[in-house]
Amino acid sequence: MTAEYRHLHLLVEGQTEETVVNNVLEPYLQDRGWTITKSIVTTKRPTAGPASHGGVSSWAKLEHEIRLLLRNSDIHTLTILFDYYGFPRDSPGMGNRPSSSVYERVEHVEKALVSAISDTRFVPHLILHELETWVFAAAEQLGWLFSGSGLTERLLKDVEGAGGPELVNDGPNTAPSKRLARYCASYSKTNDGPLAIADLGIEGLAAQCPHFAAWLAELGSRA
Repeated sequence: MTAEYRHLHLLVEGQTEETVVNNVLEPYLQDRGWTITKSIVTTKRPTAGPASHGGVSSWAKLEHEIRLLLRNSDIHTLTILFDYYGFPRDSPGMGNRPSSSVYERVEHVEKALVSAISDTRFVPHLILHELETWVFAAAEQLGWLFSGSGLTERLLKDVEGAGGPELVNDGPNTAPSKRLARYCASYSKTNDGPLAIADLGIEGLAAQCPHFAAWLAELGSRA
């Protein structure tokens, strides 16, 4: 193993996150010296048959997966890509979030997760408010896929009203994914979203999403 070898493992919430890692994040991170592996969180381990993957209902299940991965001493850094919207309410930090900006609230939870895992290799990232936030950042690129639909204009209006893509809120009827479903019935979460994000690119995404940019900077400091 060379001194320059850096192994980054990404534990992701589902298929869409994995697609974005494969098509967008992995090439960018590899160019910066990382060797990348990734996995979708296991939500059920039956005594017979294959395990189920995608989504998580409790902190205990996610914690178990994180600790299993950290048994691998070959991993230099372990990160997670999970939606802040719908993150298990029993997770560390969720029950005592400060009454302040959403950035301070999500950072509070991430710091609590780090404290709970107590391993310096663990760098969690909770996406504000969910992966579809990144699609809102790629509003123009998504519009290319749905020419003449007015979709770009609707997304940009929401982004402007919220003050940025990461601030489009997390209500059960107004979260980014709910808005996309309402605005465009033919929108595909697993296909159209990742394509738009890939067209936008990492630099464009980071320019609009400060919390995402801070996570990238932290990874960069470890490369």
